[in-house]
Amino acid sequence: MKAKHLLYGCFVAFLCLASLPASARKVVVDMKSKGIAPNAATDSTLASRLQRVLADVQRSVSASDRVVLRFEKGEYHFHAADAPSHVIYISNHDQDPSKRVGLWLEDWHNLTLEGNGADFLFHGRLIPLVLSRCEHTALRDFHIDFPNPQIAQVQVVKNSATDGITFEVAPWVNYRINPAGRFETYGEGWVGNQSAGIAFERDTRHIVYNTADLGINTEGLRDLGGRQLLAPNWKDSRLVPGTVVAMRMWHRPCPGIVMRNDVGTLLKNVQVHYAEGMGLIAQRCTDITLDHFGVCLRGDGDPRYFTTQADATHFSQCKGKIVSNHGLYEGMMDDAINIHGIYLRVRERIDDHTLRCRYEHGQAWGFDWGDVGDEVQFLASEHMAHHPFRTAIASIRPADQPTYDACREMIIRFRDPLPAEISAEAGWGIENLTWAPEVEFRHNIVRNNRARGALFSSPLRTVCESNLFDHTSGAAIVLCGDCNGWYESGAVRDLVIRRNTFLNALTSLYQFTNAVISIYPEIPRLDEADPYFHGGRPRSIVIEDNDFATFDHPLLYAKSVDGLVFRKNRLKKNTDYKPYHWIQQPILMEHCRNAQVEEARLLP
Repeated sequence: MKAKHLLYGCFVAFLCLASLPASARKVVVDMKSKGIAPNAATDSTLASRLQRVLADVQRSVSASDRVVLRFEKGEYHFHAADAPSHVIYISNHDQDPSKRVGLWLEDWHNLTLEGNGADFLFHGRLIPLVLSRCEHTALRDFHIDFPNPQIAQVQVVKNSATDGITFEVAPWVNYRINPAGRFETYGEGWVGNQSAGIAFERDTRHIVYNTADLGINTEGLRDLGGRQLLAPNWKDSRLVPGTVVAMRMWHRPCPGIVMRNDVGTLLKNVQVHYAEGMGLIAQRCTDITLDHFGVCLRGDGDPRYFTTQADATHFSQCKGKIVSNHGLYEGMMDDAINIHGIYLRVRERIDDHTLRCRYEHGQAWGFDWGDVGDEVQFLASEHMAHHPFRTAIASIRPADQPTYDACREMIIRFRDPLPAEISAEAGWGIENLTWAPEVEFRHNIVRNNRARGALFSSPLRTVCESNLFDHTSGAAIVLCGDCNGWYESGAVRDLVIRRNTFLNALTSLYQFTNAVISIYPEIPRLDEADPYFHGGRPRSIVIEDNDFATFDHPLLYAKSVDGLVFRKNRLKKNTDYKPYHWIQQPILMEHCRNAQVEEARLLP
């Protein structure tokens, strides 16, 4: 009898195992066994072959399978001419929609890309990696780089007030003097004529004091031999011999990693060393974790001084939770992190429930903005005051295109009747409150970059804690909000900035850089800004227990805040640079109320 029961129990256990959902199945794909092997530098067909392998794998698994794409350590070379083209509109980038993509991952579920320290190297103008409509994806242990980046690094050899600047071109840069007599760089499928640059101190890698964005004139260029060139019309006494200059253009066509409409993404031990755009851009994504993610150099021995053409990381119209822990962000040509929504501008009141709304910024359009049921609010762009009326989207559709691709305008119908004053003529913007994230930015290092450190523009809980901001060049932290230029929303309602170290920020001036921490919403009519833009309750923004080490005076600038706390912070002055900022007091507030402010404690 017992034996029968035992056999029956085994049979039931077998049936239970057989009926387990397919999600219990783990599928490991050895990419080398599929012909995707490292260290084949002369093979220019990797991108197209890899895409065919991925399509085969995706067809062979179910949506609930846990799939691991396992790469061997080594170099994998992707060429733009071989990479498939995709139509993709990317927030805060140049909107030339047809872009080459090295690795395109779309509609995957429970996928892990396991790099094992692999180097994914890209040649030409292309996006290395796109995640599109993927759920529960993990990217692990690989590097993204370009052997011949569009930024051209040079070093000043001689600087003469009369003869101009003699510079030496870094050995990896392909260059020539073009027919117009100017410095020109080139690579696979691209040509660059640099007219601007960022100057770095050779030994410290800090951006040269009080230089900001350089203008570079290479007209009349003369070749002196040995990769040295004389630019007789480039005059700048601040660039002493030994200065390293990253010559750059203002284009940002191709980020390193693009994420769009993804859910539950982890990036762990992934490093982007160069991209002709941002290092990572996520739009309309939910729940993103960056663990030891880097937009960074290849260690202390890297001869390059720069990383990306724009922000290290950027999150546009995302929700859920965004986490960056133990990241390294350095040498980028803009901010370490920028988190915001997108304001649409009201262009037509069709009826009491319906508006025609438009993307206004030239680098943010062509993709979906909201869903039925999303909560929205309105604000007047001239004084950035929020209307107390809130409602939800009843229906939304593109107005100028059949789909959201290339869309600039949308017809939005709302659940509730609109107040009479909301119209195109009155200059109203609309913000999607549903697509706003919680944020954790902890234990990161931000250093030696252009412009700013961290930009936070979310109304949900945001914690910026235990980070090092080391020579961010401009402000270390910025809170903005702008329905007039960048159209980046929204107001900060619950922010803590604590236990951070700020070392010599503000060595140059850029937009919004009024202090080490600069709360700077764009408000054309500040005299009419009521209610206040940021905050709205006691202790909405708390800045406490931070260490400021600085050569200059301004620590905090705050505009249009209700509920600000600045306390228990410490200050150590140095003489590393000469004070020059136009604000010569530690704390300056304009149009603020309910502020609890203590002077930072001066340390010896």
